[in-house]
Amino acid sequence: MRSPNNPCLFCVIKKEEITDENELAYATFDLYPVSIHHCLIVPKRHIGDYFELNENEVVACNKLIKKIKNKIEKKDKTVKGFNIGVNSGKVAGQSIMHCHIHLIPRR
Repeated sequence: MRSPNNPCLFCVIKKEEITDENELAYATFDLYPVSIHHCLIVPKRHIGDYFELNENEVVACNKLIKKIKNKIEKKDKTVKGFNIGVNSGKVAGQSIMHCHIHLIPRR
C-alpha cells in the first residue's frame, strides 16, 4: 500500500485534479468524501498542519473556502449547510501530514 506521505500526496497533485486555486492554495475533491462535493483546501507550501500557516496562507485558504462554498451551492440546491474541519496531528486523525482543510457540504 502506497503511503500518502512519501511522496506527499498534496505536493504531487496533478493539475487536472485541482478544481480551483489562487497564488497560495488550491482546492480539490476529497478521494474519500463524507458527502458529495466534499472538497479539500490545501496550501501550496508543504507544511505540517494548520497552525504552521502564515497569515497570507490563512487568508488565501479562507478565500478559496468561500469561493468553493458558493460554487457548490450554485451546483447543488440540496446543500443546506457546511462543515469546515481541520485535523492537526496524528492523534487528531490527520493521515496526510500536509495541512488541508475539509469543506463538507451537508443536506
